[in-house]
Parts: sequence; C-alpha cells; structure tokens
Amino acid sequence: MDLKSQIRAFITKNFYVPDGATIADEASLLDQGVIDSTGVLEVIGFLEDNFHLKIEDTEMLPENLDSIDRLTAFVERKRGPSPLPE
Repeated sequence: MDLKSQIRAFITKNFYVPDGATIADEASLLDQGVIDSTGVLEVIGFLEDNFHLKIEDTEMLPENLDSIDRLTAFVERKRGPSPLPE
C-alpha cells in the first residue's frame, strides 16, 4: 500500500467519515470536521509510529497536517529522498 493510501486508511478508520463518503486529497480535514485538535495529535502519533518520524512542535502546522495531500508531502519531506534503484 502506498503512503497516501496508508494515511487515507488511517483517517477513514479512526475518524468520522460517513459511509460511502470520500475525502478529497486536498480537502481540509479540520474544515470538513473529520479531525479536531485532539485528532491532530492522534495523526501525529500515527505518523511517528508507522513511519518512524520525530515530529517537532514547530512542524505541527496546518501547512503540514491539514489534508491527505499535505500529510503525504510532509512525510515524504521528513523521510528524505528515496535511494535510486540500481
């Protein structure tokens, strides 16, 4: 499962998303009411545990955490460049 799919699966499993509804990749999770401030902490815990990251307080910003696209890009930046295949 790719990174974006893993993040989407976590969000839809752990937060209220009506049955049959989909969350657009660029949609604000806070504005849509999918997560609240406590939910942001749960998402951070998920990212740290599953992707072996350390997220600093200064990185806990909507620019990094407020949509599936932003979460995916943030994790990719934190992980650094992928090694080139040989």
